[in-house]
Amino acid sequence: MDSAELAKYIPKGYILLDSASGDLNRDEYNGLILVLNKPDEKETSDVSEHPTLRPLLLLIGQPSHTYKVVARNDKAVYCVDCGGMMGDPFTQIVIKNGYFSIEHYGGSSWRWGLITTFKYSATDKIWYLYKQGSTSMHTSDPDKVKTKITTTKNFGKIPFSKYDIYKED
Repeated sequence: MDSAELAKYIPKGYILLDSASGDLNRDEYNGLILVLNKPDEKETSDVSEHPTLRPLLLLIGQPSHTYKVVARNDKAVYCVDCGGMMGDPFTQIVIKNGYFSIEHYGGSSWRWGLITTFKYSATDKIWYLYKQGSTSMHTSDPDKVKTKITTTKNFGKIPFSKYDIYKED
């Protein structure tokens, strides 16, 4: 999709930070994920008081070779200064067979990583939080990595639209 076509899905005041294409909902049409940000987010974001939010849009492919926005979440991607000394923690979006993951990495002497995965429900026709994996380690001992995996058994059934990355466990 060219940038002119893509622009019609991006709300005023935002620009495209990243995108990924793939099988979002287990149908024959590729879907699209758009991660958006404000052009001035480095000046306006304050991680502790007022992080500038980054909307994530889910678009499903249509038979007419267009897309339809089916979900939006402004609290699924960390802010530009949420990564500590390492800067912007957002690394990428990955889509595969009805699942999609949002990946973050940040820190300073203590490094951390977070992969948040959502799964499509054909019954409900929405995506639910499926799994969250986090890692942490100190740069002085990089072989000693702490890993924590949580699943729906831990956090219950959370729709993508209600997920909040800023919410403490």
